[in-house]
Amino acid sequence: MSISSPEIGRSIVAAGIRTNYHDVGDGFPLLMIHGSGPGVSAWANWRLVMPELAKRSRVIAPDMVGFGFTERPAGQKYDMDVWVEQAVGLLDALGIERADLVGNSFGGALALALTIRHPQRVRRLVLMGSVGVPFEITEGLDAVWGYEPSFENMRRIMDYFAWDRSLVNDELAKLRYEASIRPGFQESFSAMFPAPRQRWVDAMTSSEADIRAIPHETLVIHGRDDQVIPLSTSLTLANWISRSQLHVFGRCGHWTQIEHSARFARLVGDFLAEAQADEPKALD
Repeated sequence: MSISSPEIGRSIVAAGIRTNYHDVGDGFPLLMIHGSGPGVSAWANWRLVMPELAKRSRVIAPDMVGFGFTERPAGQKYDMDVWVEQAVGLLDALGIERADLVGNSFGGALALALTIRHPQRVRRLVLMGSVGVPFEITEGLDAVWGYEPSFENMRRIMDYFAWDRSLVNDELAKLRYEASIRPGFQESFSAMFPAPRQRWVDAMTSSEADIRAIPHETLVIHGRDDQVIPLSTSLTLANWISRSQLHVFGRCGHWTQIEHSARFARLVGDFLAEAQADEPKALD
């Protein structure tokens, strides 16, 4: 692919899938998993906070299969088993035994599932605007997953994401629209979440018993005014995970890491830094 874009980082085969990923900074590994909006990529999701978090961590941000610039193998299945396998495969390919996890929305459900299935691979967990517990699909999420490519449609769904409408200007909508119509992008996106879409919310949930059994220190983050994933999901997660803390940003929609990027990076960075005092940086 002869595209020059900051969204294209390094390339490695993870669980058989050639994966596009960003790898910046030094320190304890931090795996950051993006959300599931049309035209999304790891870079689009995390670009404002990666440089700050990379001052204290080795930040690894992949495009999960079906998104961004990771390859889309013919006949590829898209489900939680595949995505967890790819994420663990990426850690394996990079020789990383253990990492901190940050998951946004869809990425939160993935981070939750990875932590439950491979607890020894995770040190600390951060869930932001996370899916992964039962909820009735919102109008916003249904619109996002049901996106059909046009500038007008992209502009419309952008309004669901941010509390501050000045962040969702025509320039951003145009960039995201153009990203959504790159070859193969919409085909894989529309194959993931066909209507009725409540079933895909349900498919991403982990069981209450499994979530309650998570022993990891967990930071749960949500925008109070989120129209895509309801605040109730994070209240549930904070209630079920015994070693959790909850931070709710007022005047904030689904894009905490964009609307409050400096505060988000500081909050997450400080939470992860606490673990350095408790544990060695590397395991034998």
